Amino acid sequence: WDNADFSRGIGTTFYQEFLTLNTAKPPFVRDVEAKVRRYMRSSYSAAWTLKITWEKAPAYAARTDTRRTITYQAILTTDGFRSYILMLYQEGGMQWDYTRLAATNVLMGYT
Repeated sequence: WDNADFSRGIGTTFYQEFLTLNTAKPPFVRDVEAKVRRYMRSSYSAAWTLKITWEKAPAYAARTDTRRTITYQAILTTDGFRSYILMLYQEGGMQWDYTRLAATNVLMGYT
């Protein structure tokens, strides 16, 4: 995510925190729990969830191309013992021209 460049005033980043230990869970958190249960094939009840959204983020360096942006999210969640991350990308995939990025070892996701 370090290749996004907001220095030209294009795009934004925002987040929303969900503290759900011993409280009613909003539909978003219930959906995250269902995804974790399905993908990990285990029981899961979130105690805390954080949704981070990068909206219309241009690639670094933004001075070269601010028209090709991408919107993506990272959702971090934990039950206090196990932690998971869901990475969601806008329909249509990566819009950045990776041949023009400063880095040559482009990776979508995390290691």
